[in-house]
Amino acid sequence: MSIPIRRALISVSDKNNLLEFGQFLHENGVEILSTGGTAKALQDGGVPVKEVGDHTGFPEMLDGRVKTLHPVVHGGLLGIRGNADHEKAMSEHGIDPIDLLIVNLYPFEATVAKGADFDTCIENIDIGGPALIRAASKNHAFVTVVVEAEDYERVMTAMKDNKGATTPELRKELAAKAYARTGAYDAAIATWFSKELDDPFPARAVFAGERQQILRYGENPHQKAAFYTGGDARPGIATAEQLQGKELSFNNLNDTDAAFELVSEFTGTACAIIKHANPCGVALGDSQKDAYLKALSCDPVSAFGGIIALNETLNGETAEEIAKLFAEVIIAPDVDQDARKILAEKKNLRVLTTGAMPDPAATGLNIRNLAGGYLIQSRDDAVAPEDLKVVTKRAPSESEMADLRFAFIVCKHVKSNAIIYVKNGAAVGIGAGQMSRIDSSSIAAWKAQEASEAAGEKESRAIGSVVASDAFFPFADGLLAAADAGVTAVIQPGGSVRDEEVIAAADEKGLAMVFTGMRHFRH
Repeated sequence: MSIPIRRALISVSDKNNLLEFGQFLHENGVEILSTGGTAKALQDGGVPVKEVGDHTGFPEMLDGRVKTLHPVVHGGLLGIRGNADHEKAMSEHGIDPIDLLIVNLYPFEATVAKGADFDTCIENIDIGGPALIRAASKNHAFVTVVVEAEDYERVMTAMKDNKGATTPELRKELAAKAYARTGAYDAAIATWFSKELDDPFPARAVFAGERQQILRYGENPHQKAAFYTGGDARPGIATAEQLQGKELSFNNLNDTDAAFELVSEFTGTACAIIKHANPCGVALGDSQKDAYLKALSCDPVSAFGGIIALNETLNGETAEEIAKLFAEVIIAPDVDQDARKILAEKKNLRVLTTGAMPDPAATGLNIRNLAGGYLIQSRDDAVAPEDLKVVTKRAPSESEMADLRFAFIVCKHVKSNAIIYVKNGAAVGIGAGQMSRIDSSSIAAWKAQEASEAAGEKESRAIGSVVASDAFFPFADGLLAAADAGVTAVIQPGGSVRDEEVIAAADEKGLAMVFTGMRHFRH
């Protein structure tokens, strides 16, 4: 049924568009109840307001902690219209119906984001607001609840179209939105408490996200999808501004995140090219153009239609080179004016700027859903230790060691089983996602040979390269395949029961090998 709005309770921390809405309600004969700063803002704008304390006969107290927590308020929200028992009780206790509730909550999330101290954060936990919202939402058959200023217009339009009333469909939709808001609010508080207690895995895990985009479809056209932001603030796909190009797809978002996280690992000028969440090229360079071209040369075939990530402001010289390739997305902290002009010619190319680079060492959580549950783990924020353990007769040279460290970082971002060949600060062969490590090793060698042939080179780029494995070699065969491809040094976690056999094979081939003592599985 359509419920006429005769009485409204307004208590908001966000005063945007408040006065316009308040004036509309007053002009339509709505009595307005309000509190504190909201009441003053309305009154200063010429909108008559009745203070909640005058309505309940009970003063605001305890530094504002208690003002709307009163039976006259909650009875007015929860009373079922047309129910004889409810109407009798309301009449006996002087409870008037409240038909419209406009509440947004204390800015707890913003307070935490500013780095406020514990006590300040506690004081910004709203109690009365969520209680009011839940009460009004439960009784949405009769009460309209608004928790965001963006919905004022919808309520005003409904009232104009329905002689001062709102419709059941609108009230139901706004109630669902209101419960989502209080749920997200409580999730933010619970998450903050977990961090304060240094307890990343509490007995009950709660998550909340804010929808940023409804996507055309998911991984495949028959799947529905949307993009939500939430959790710790981190520069990347969630903070990016899209300068141009088509709408981002589910796969674009997933791959772009993978690319930017990989390139963030490096302090030197770096470029990463991603395809289907795996890198098909990663390189450091003396210049940005150099880094891009080296990354591209690792696997130019797979780079077609890929995602390009840079860890520095994209310049015009590099943009000219990128423009020669069909790419889906470019992401960088910024794009200079020369590059913007060049890339503007490619209308469909999505270009994103993040304003900053994420900290690869920052803590955080990764969440993956299973049937009926979730897996939660800390981010893989580790890098190989400074004191790598040399286990072969020959130690790596300085240049080999630099490439080994680079290769092991790349391994961290390649699906297991992962084998990476690196030469002169650039990946030259990548084997990803195979069920056996020797297959990954063979594929990486084949890709290195293929790239060499494409470049018109006489010998495989794997010759003279180093190799990284994301986990230990369970047998010597994977290492021997790399040795046959031409590698000179190896980095791997170690820890296999056959380590001695693998070390002996490396010594026999004259390889240098180091153990990291840590692995980088990525499933």
